[in-house]
Amino acid sequence: MRYNLFSSALKLLNRTKSNRCLLTNGRSLSNATQSDDTSSNPAQLPPQESTKNINKSVDQQMSLHIAVIGVPNVGKSTFINNIINHRVCPTSAKVHTTRKSNTAICTTGQTQLVFYDTPGLVTQREIRKHHLEQSFKSSYRHAIQHADVIAVMQDVSNSWTRKELHPTVLDTLKAYANLPSFLVLNKIDALKSKRVLLDLIKTLTNDTLSGQRTGKGATRGLAAAATGQMAEGIPLNKRQTTWDHFDNVFLVSAMTGNGLNELQNYLIGQALPRQWRFASDIHTDASPEALIVESVRARLLDYLPQEIPYNLKCELEYYSLEKHVVYTSVQVQCPTERIERLICGESNGKLRQITERVTSDLVEMFGQAVSLTISTASKGK
Repeated sequence: MRYNLFSSALKLLNRTKSNRCLLTNGRSLSNATQSDDTSSNPAQLPPQESTKNINKSVDQQMSLHIAVIGVPNVGKSTFINNIINHRVCPTSAKVHTTRKSNTAICTTGQTQLVFYDTPGLVTQREIRKHHLEQSFKSSYRHAIQHADVIAVMQDVSNSWTRKELHPTVLDTLKAYANLPSFLVLNKIDALKSKRVLLDLIKTLTNDTLSGQRTGKGATRGLAAAATGQMAEGIPLNKRQTTWDHFDNVFLVSAMTGNGLNELQNYLIGQALPRQWRFASDIHTDASPEALIVESVRARLLDYLPQEIPYNLKCELEYYSLEKHVVYTSVQVQCPTERIERLICGESNGKLRQITERVTSDLVEMFGQAVSLTISTASKGK
């Protein structure tokens, strides 16, 4: 079993930041318009020729399906966008930006990695507080059931929560203990101390990987006993905050891209010989219409305070692709006229800012020029 924890920690933290960052939001419409290579667009409708690629060299094809789980706002969507080097998962600074599982695809050589971006694991109380759909909790289960491996993401920049795995994460790992899993410590760029990371690795894994102690002088008999308890279904301690059965641990910064190359190489090495599920030039199975609506909703979360954006409903009014230009319109339905005025701002200034930001996101997402209109409406109007 591979073990690269402590040496990797020191090595990664001393390494300069990776250049594998996402394209900036300031990408110009003119540059996007000049590009005629629509085959690289992650969210475009698949061209007719793309279906032929999936049958090419079938005997040599490898794939791995990865379910990425964690509590809200640990950076799952940003991580997936950066590791596949395409914006396909809408992101924001607020929790619960991802409301349902999204699929992101990265094809490298003969290997296809399929990532499932799942909603943050929540309790019933959080579902009521943020007006989440009841299907919110079942969405991640559906993703895991189609996955070969589980990636657990932990935010190391949060000093209050980084030393413990959340109970919802642990419950999920117990429920799917038959699947291999690995731990991803995200946002390492926010830490200055190497010692903190080393201590976190030992704490969160209980100084154990795959049932074997990693520390000197530790007995393997205790680890084997723990593995036996899992197999027999004996409940673990209710105060459990660690997981003894991670296969590996990776230190990354989803924002800067640091550590993602090593993680991607590891996943490629774990791929299974089988036919690809998607064509090689496809980066998501989501429709352009769905991506547009989710992008608008994500930026409303950024621009509006407190719980207000969670009470808004976004609906696509129009979508058309003409001569490599996306024409689209989205309506934001507001519960009251006061909230509608808040979204629009003085002289519609805030609404213009939101529209410009979403347009920039969509240009990066589609690799094409975008003409976007966002309108508002309140109940009774």
